[in-house]
Amino acid sequence: MALSDPGFELRHLRYLVTLVEERNFERAAARLGIAQPGLSQQIRSLEKIVGTPLLDRTRRGVQLTHSGEILFEEARKVLVQTEATVAAIHRAGRGESGRISIGYVASAAYSGAVVGSIREFKRDYPYVEVELQEMELRQQLQRIADGLLDFGYIRAPAPIPSGVIVQVLLREPLVAMVPADHEFSERVIDTLSRLADNTFITPRQPPEVGFYRNTLQACREAGFEPSVRAIAHDFTEIAALVGIGTSIALVPQSMSRVELPDIHYRPLQSVTVTSDVAIAYRKGESSPATKAFIGRHRQKISPPASDRTVKAPVSCEPSDTTLSALRRSPLVGAELDLSRPDEEGREVDL
Repeated sequence: MALSDPGFELRHLRYLVTLVEERNFERAAARLGIAQPGLSQQIRSLEKIVGTPLLDRTRRGVQLTHSGEILFEEARKVLVQTEATVAAIHRAGRGESGRISIGYVASAAYSGAVVGSIREFKRDYPYVEVELQEMELRQQLQRIADGLLDFGYIRAPAPIPSGVIVQVLLREPLVAMVPADHEFSERVIDTLSRLADNTFITPRQPPEVGFYRNTLQACREAGFEPSVRAIAHDFTEIAALVGIGTSIALVPQSMSRVELPDIHYRPLQSVTVTSDVAIAYRKGESSPATKAFIGRHRQKISPPASDRTVKAPVSCEPSDTTLSALRRSPLVGAELDLSRPDEEGREVDL
């Protein structure tokens, strides 16, 4: 009879392996938690299934026949593989294995939120494969909605597709990026209106998205309508354009860690507008690994009911200015909708 016989079960292999390891029916039966006669009966059943004797009963003790030795070696391999398979299934069910595709905008990586969060997750979930892709924030949101991306780190605000949740992870103060020969490269910018005559560079985004929106809001808060050129592809291009003296830019404070020639970063006084790192994911996510990753972030950004103070969940040490912005912001960790009322009750597109 073949091993595909319906009477063959994994327990038969386990009985044989245990018997050989213990070299005694009584000890093997005790280890298996069955009666000794029952173990003897199961070994005979296995011999009947494979169609050949497995034990040499002409000799004392537990002695295997040649066929028994072959089955014993193969049985051990099968049991090891079976245990590994079951363990892998359990890990997958707990979200400890699988694959997560993650998008990010480069400016979010400068904040430390991307690397720090993924490093901590990988430490506790080493079997989860992480695929990381730099991607424009609107593309991230659409791919998440379409099921082509699991998770995203973006710079809010941005229009949010149906079925996608966006939560603010970190709020950063804005700083002015100016060329080395700029009049304020070494001076305090007590009010943003001092820069009203400058042209501001932003990424190629619509006015309601990301850095472009931050720039408009900050300048309007200071009482002027800025001249904006939305022409840069990324931070490197923004820095290059600023460095050659054609314009300036408002960027998140974390970008000042990147020291470039002919570029100065100047703090801005009296500016309440922040640049927000946010996470994006699907509502009703079904993947255990992705759910575990989302859960890690939600735990970090959900403030206790009695305490609105939220610390930045990043690997780097935030500045006092950053912590101040976080403390005064009740929306850190809140789910963002397509619009929300501003302080005067008007609708502000996100």
